[in-house]
Amino acid sequence: MRKCFAAAILGLMVASTIAAAQDDQSASKNEVAVTVAHIFVSDQGVPSTGDTIHFGKGFSFEGDYARRLHDFRWSAVFVEVPVVFNPDEDLNYATDQIPLQYSAIYVTPALRFNLLQNLPFSPWFSFGGGVAHYVASKNLVFYGTNPGPRVDNNGTIEGGFGVDVRIPKFNQFRFRGELRDFWSGEPPLNVNTGKTRQHNYYMGGGVIFNF
Repeated sequence: MRKCFAAAILGLMVASTIAAAQDDQSASKNEVAVTVAHIFVSDQGVPSTGDTIHFGKGFSFEGDYARRLHDFRWSAVFVEVPVVFNPDEDLNYATDQIPLQYSAIYVTPALRFNLLQNLPFSPWFSFGGGVAHYVASKNLVFYGTNPGPRVDNNGTIEGGFGVDVRIPKFNQFRFRGELRDFWSGEPPLNVNTGKTRQHNYYMGGGVIFNF
C-alpha cells in the first residue's frame, strides 16, 4: 500500500513539473474550488458486543486547487489537491467506551479528467491518494475522559465524480456538484470493529474560480 501511495505522489509531482513547463495561454490553467457538504460514514458493528457504532453526518468543507495539464478535443486533464475538513463527526454507541466525536482532515493529491470541457456542462472523475488526520474527542460518548489514543494519521485513497456547470456571463466561474469517497483507515474508536478501513463519502456542491 505504501508503495502505491509513493508511486501516486511521484506521478503527480512529475505531472506538475510538466504543467509548469507548458506555455499555453489559450485558456485558464488554474482553478480554485470551494464546496460544502455532509460526510456519510456507514454504521459499524462491534463483534465482541453485538452493538453498533452510529456515525453522524458531519458538516464539512473542501478547498481544491487544480492545474490543467493537457487539453484534448473533448476533454482536459488536471492535477488537483482536494483538502476536506470535517470538524465534528458525532458518534453514538450503547456503552460509554467510544469518543463523543472526532474531527478529520483528508489531503489527497489526484488526477482529474474533465469531459466536454468547453460545453456548459462538464462531467468529470478523479482518482488519487494521500493522508487522513483524525483527532478524537477528549470526552467519552456519555461521560468521563477518553482513555484511549486520540490522534491517528493513515493512508487514504480518493475516488470521485461530479459535474461543473458554467455560469452565463461569468466565464471565470462555475458551479460544482460532486461525490468523493475517501477510503481511509479507521479513526481512533477505542473498540475493535473487525475492520481496518472505512469509506467516508463527501457529497455536496460549491463554486469554482478559473484563472
